[in-house]
Parts: sequence; C-alpha cells; structure tokens
Amino acid sequence: MASNKPAPEAPSRFDSDYGTEPGGDFTGNFTGEFTGDFTGEPDRGWDEWNPTEESVRPVRGRHRVAKQRNGLARSSTVLGVGVIAAVGAGGMATAQSKPPVSISVPDSIKDNLPDAKSLPGVGALFSDESEADRTEVAAATAPLTTAGITTAEAEQGTTDAGEALRARILQQAEQQQDAADAEAKAAEEKKAAEKAAAEAKKQQDEAEAKAAAEKKKAEEEAKKKAEALRLAKLAASYAIPTSSYTITSTFGEAGSMWSSGYHTGLDFAAPTGTPIKAIHSGTVKSAGWSGAYGYRTVLELDDGTELWFCHQSSIGVSVGQKVSTGETIGRVGATGNVTGPHLHLEVHTAGGTGIDPMAWLRGKGLNL
Repeated sequence: MASNKPAPEAPSRFDSDYGTEPGGDFTGNFTGEFTGDFTGEPDRGWDEWNPTEESVRPVRGRHRVAKQRNGLARSSTVLGVGVIAAVGAGGMATAQSKPPVSISVPDSIKDNLPDAKSLPGVGALFSDESEADRTEVAAATAPLTTAGITTAEAEQGTTDAGEALRARILQQAEQQQDAADAEAKAAEEKKAAEKAAAEAKKQQDEAEAKAAAEKKKAEEEAKKKAEALRLAKLAASYAIPTSSYTITSTFGEAGSMWSSGYHTGLDFAAPTGTPIKAIHSGTVKSAGWSGAYGYRTVLELDDGTELWFCHQSSIGVSVGQKVSTGETIGRVGATGNVTGPHLHLEVHTAGGTGIDPMAWLRGKGLNL
C-alpha cells in the first residue's frame, strides 16, 4: 500500500554540517564548497554594492563588527584610547584597570585616524621622544587620582578635590599677578631710568651752555682788557695837543668860510698863547708861514703820517728837529684865515689823504 508521506529530500551540501544553527560554527569548509558553484560563471556582471545600516544585518559569530557612527567603530580599543587621552589631559577617568582588547580597523577608518603622537598625553608614550620631553609632558599633565587630586597634592595630604582646584586657581592667579607686578615694576624702572637720563642730559647741556657762556664772557673781558692795555700804552705814547679847549668845528663840515667848501680838520678853540704839544714823537718836516693856515708846523711820524698844527701865534721848533710826545712845539694863535684864536689840526696819511682827526685820535686811545 502506497504511503501518503512525501519522499524524503536528498540531503543538501549546505545543511547543518556548516553551522546553520544560531551561534554555530560558520567557518568549516564553506569557502571551498561555496566558491565551486560560481567559478563556472566568469561572465556574470557585478553591480556596485553600497551597504548601509539598514541593508546589512549584523553577522553573528566571533567576527561580528559593531555598528559604526561617524566613521569610527565603537570598540573597546577606541574607547581605551579616549580614556588614555583624557588621563593625559588631566581628566578624572583612568583606564589602567581595563584589559587591552585588539580589533581590526578598516583601512578607510585607519587612514582618517589622527596620529597617536599628536594626542594630548599620548605622544610621550612613544620611545622616539627624549627623556626630557617625556619628563616635561609628565609634569605638565600630572595624573589625577579618582578624587580629582594630583598625585603630588595627595602626597601633601590634600583630600578635597574642590579645595585642591581652588588652591591651583589661586596659585595660577598669584603667578599671573606676580608676572604683572614684575612687568609693571620693570616699566616703572625703565621710565625712571629714562627720566634720570633725560635729567642728567639736561643738566649736562645746561652746564655746557653755562661753561660756554662763561668762556665767551671771559674771552670778551680778556679782549676788552687787552684793548684797554693797548689803548693805555697808546695813551702813554700819544697826547692831546692842547688844554683848556673847546671843539668848535669838526672834519667834513660844509661852509663858505673854507676855500674847499668844507672843513678839512678839527678846531680846538683856546686862549691865545696856550701851549701846543706834540701828539706823538716824530720829526719836524716844516715850520713857518703857510698862507690861510697862518703859522704852521708839520710833524712827520715814523709811519709817514703827517700832523698839521695851524694858526699858531708862535713856533717853538725848527725843521729836522726830533720831538717826543707831550713836548711843546708852539702856541695857540689867530694867524691866517680865522675868526678867533684856535688850533686847527689836520691829519694826513703817508699818501697825503686827509682823514678825520677826531677818529684818528680816539683810535690812539685819546678821549676828547
């Protein structure tokens, strides 16, 4: 009698021997069996497959990869690196008790990971850095205890994290204040130094100006003194030609009384008979009557200058006679073309040019 039971199906080569149950061993010889059926279709086309979170179901087994977020696998290793970075930056957490876990990171993610040496507190762990660099990093990133207190603070007996933080803030503020005070002090010292230098320069300039003024004054006084001495010597060797006189006419005055149209000498009005003295030592060049000049004596000095003494009432020297300063050579009179008794004095250079007698006498130190 025929049975109504369906005939048993032939066993498939993909059945339970290759781990069909959940959690079973999915490795086995699956690779060899699976590839054998497809090697004979070389011409089959393949489309680009872009797996997404919805299209890819998690594979169960030892090689399961956790879901990715922002390109990074949420694995124990990545979290461990984050914990180490937090500890190196002075955070509260510690990963010293967590066992290391190794996973495989896809190349696309690995290429985008930052250099471990650039992570805060991690670069110092690599052997290519010097001992000084590791010491500096260790000092800058002192590890914190689980209570938020550095090891150094814990060794000093600090137990309160808030108090430790407060102490660090106060210490930092004090350091900043000290730096600001030092900078302000340096600025004040610099300003004081500049002020002192400016004051010193001002005093030096004033002292130099005062010294220059005193020197100039001394030079002027010395010059005046030397001129006074020179004039004194000249005065000792020169004399005013008469006494008890009054200056009535000067050199260059215009008038019809003079034949040349102007006065050619200097007139000393004095009583008749008043002695006439030699102004300077010299030699008598001429002595006698001279027309409008009346009785005249010409005295030639050593430099060739001629002194004319005119309108004398009498002459007391002769030609060729040498006389000295102050010696009497004649007397005041009113001979020649005159309106009254006086001495008419003329001064002529060696070339014969008449000059102002008053200026010449004052140049010799004589004050009329």
